[in-house]
Amino acid sequence: MTTTFSSLDRSHYLEKMSKQTLDILVIGGGITGAGIALDAQVRGLNTGLIEMQDFAAGTSSRSTKLVHGGLRYLKQFEIKLVAEVGKERAIVYENAPHVTTPEWMLLPMIQGGTFGKTATSVGLKVYDFLAGVKKDERRKMLNKAATLEKEPLIRKDKLKGGGIYVEYRTDDARLTLEVMKEAVQRGATAVNYAKADDFIYENAKVVGVNVTDQLTGKTYTIYAKKIVNAAGPWVDTLREKDQSKKGKYLHLTKGVHLVIDGDRFPLKQAVYFDTEKDGRMVFAIPRDGKTYVGTTDTFYEDDIIVHPRMTTADRDYIINAVNYMFPSVKLTTKDIESSWSGLRPLIHEEGKSASEISRKDEIFFSESGLISIAGGKLTGYRKMAERIVDIVAKDLGNKQPCTTDQVRLSGGDVGGSRQFDRFVKEKTEEGMNLGFSESEARKLTKLYGSNVTNVYKIVKEQKQKAKENHLPIDVYAGLVYGIEEEMVSSPVDFFNRRTGAVLFNIDWVQKWKQPVLDYMKKRFSWTEEETLLHKNKLEQDLHYATTPIEEDVIEDKKVI
Repeated sequence: MTTTFSSLDRSHYLEKMSKQTLDILVIGGGITGAGIALDAQVRGLNTGLIEMQDFAAGTSSRSTKLVHGGLRYLKQFEIKLVAEVGKERAIVYENAPHVTTPEWMLLPMIQGGTFGKTATSVGLKVYDFLAGVKKDERRKMLNKAATLEKEPLIRKDKLKGGGIYVEYRTDDARLTLEVMKEAVQRGATAVNYAKADDFIYENAKVVGVNVTDQLTGKTYTIYAKKIVNAAGPWVDTLREKDQSKKGKYLHLTKGVHLVIDGDRFPLKQAVYFDTEKDGRMVFAIPRDGKTYVGTTDTFYEDDIIVHPRMTTADRDYIINAVNYMFPSVKLTTKDIESSWSGLRPLIHEEGKSASEISRKDEIFFSESGLISIAGGKLTGYRKMAERIVDIVAKDLGNKQPCTTDQVRLSGGDVGGSRQFDRFVKEKTEEGMNLGFSESEARKLTKLYGSNVTNVYKIVKEQKQKAKENHLPIDVYAGLVYGIEEEMVSSPVDFFNRRTGAVLFNIDWVQKWKQPVLDYMKKRFSWTEEETLLHKNKLEQDLHYATTPIEEDVIEDKKVI
């Protein structure tokens, strides 16, 4: 069974869910919720999912964009966590090589730094063992000269050598989306901008949810045998509605990343380094002609309804970290092109700093039957989903085991990781035959994976419509595909979560935002008021990405 995933049919999907009793309703459209929906649907459970914002609009589009094993968790003796997520990297890569790329990571050893030669060598070796790293991707130790050859920008005066090991870079929002699309392709129903207002109870047990479509204002009642709360930073908000927020609770921490043009920060090699100020570990990663650096780790105590923002303290902390490790770069505030800020929904641990709190996930069971899950890592989403669906399936008498380790994600039908380069070559040539430059065709192929065939179909059939709407054919085809097959419901969905351009190509957004808005206004029959709301939301996103807020750094919220 397959269902569509068009934003033009959102009301139809909500209506459909309201006219039946689902086996499972998932609240939350981040990576955890998407993973649960896919696993449940693969096992034959009738699955629905609602998300009050866009898919991946919260934490799942605001990570360091690595499917990584968490080397630093070895320092906290999180052995089981490192082993589990380390092995999961390979599964994610195999099932979605178009959104996951092996990335050699350089760990420089600096005099007076966190990592000495012996500790680094042993740590990386243990990491390779726990994570089940392939032979050709195991760590190598480097002397000073070899370290500088890998990355000449690293400071030379205190450098003693380095270690190099493999992590996996990802597009977190698109990974979430491809998981969601695969769940929908297999029969799940998922809708963005659908908010769970409150729960419905029978005999003190939760049996349904009252839902409001945030775009139309229409309300729906959705019933399900099992309801799972996977709302990320909002998990406790829903537990409070259920009157079941007892015992452990969430402690939100904020992480900020900065993006710099590659000409200003020409990093050759991804680097994982400790800061001078406090010894925290920070990533600097090259991506598509840019370099991004992060992350901070501060306790977040503001209202979570308000978009978390980069502060001047966050910005200066990262700039200082870059200038310490890469002194020749001489980064200034004027070099920051964009930024993003996200919240980590961690489980509170008394007396621990933000960086020390465990990244393990936790499942909460309510007397009403509501199941909640929080914490965890992007990399571990599939195992988190497995644990939840094991519980739900058992309660519903479903004996199907988890098989999502064998499920190719949407766009991942490329012949596996070993055939991916060949696939990219073939589809790039196909795109060039349609009139794209090599770089344009390659970019589309890597963005959409095997779904680029659908995008090329639009290119072939609608070139004239692209001209009529004053859009280049690649922008137009991506937008139409996004609306019809990725539930793009507003310009910010397209420019941020579907293309990543708000973060990594902000000039491109500025260039095409008006014709994209004009096209969507026409396609969705928006009123002037609705059009203005969507325009203002995009402008707000662009403003937040580029402009820090002033903040006094007080003791209990300092960057740590």
